[in-house]
Amino acid sequence: MATTGETSAQLALRDPDIRLMLRVRDDEAGAFEELVERFQHRLVAVMHHLVSNAEEAEDLAQEVFLRVYRARKKYRPRSKFSTWLFTIANNLAVNCLRARQRKPAVPLTPHDSGPLGARPEEQLVKDRGDSPSQHMQQLELAAVVRRALDTLNERQRMAVVLNKFEDMNYAEIAEVMGLSTKAIKSLLSRARMNLRAALAGYFFMDGEPIPDEPAE
Repeated sequence: MATTGETSAQLALRDPDIRLMLRVRDDEAGAFEELVERFQHRLVAVMHHLVSNAEEAEDLAQEVFLRVYRARKKYRPRSKFSTWLFTIANNLAVNCLRARQRKPAVPLTPHDSGPLGARPEEQLVKDRGDSPSQHMQQLELAAVVRRALDTLNERQRMAVVLNKFEDMNYAEIAEVMGLSTKAIKSLLSRARMNLRAALAGYFFMDGEPIPDEPAE
């Protein structure tokens, strides 16, 4: 987060993504395309982790970029650019998940990573070998972790994903989700308890509970 009294110029000096977004704001040729290229994979991956559907993740990511472009003239940096970007992403993902609750969803197979890379459960379960039996164990563990993640409510899952896959700390997650730092600590604490209970007796990454606690 920005230091109190820090100006837009000072933020821009520290954050190359802000400098890029300012170029987008000024309609510099090629700047928006560069921004999309820089963030598309990360954004689609996070959306995929949250909504568990590759096509929806792609659509949501495109909507995020569309909103960024539409808001470019009003952009004034107040914190890291990625925090602003994922705040937009969070709002869209929450709306998507709530809309899904009102209609049946088609479950995906837990081992279907697709072109976007490993799903959360596959990232949390590290590869311990290449033999067929070990690979099967990996898939079984991934399914267990998938079910564990599915037990989290939308806020807990969002906090876990931002922590685990964007390496955000309490303050950054709080800003993205529009909550207090204390609320984020509580969310992640409950998420860790839920995941420990769901994964009791199963594999833990590096011998530690999932997810890791973010830095202050």
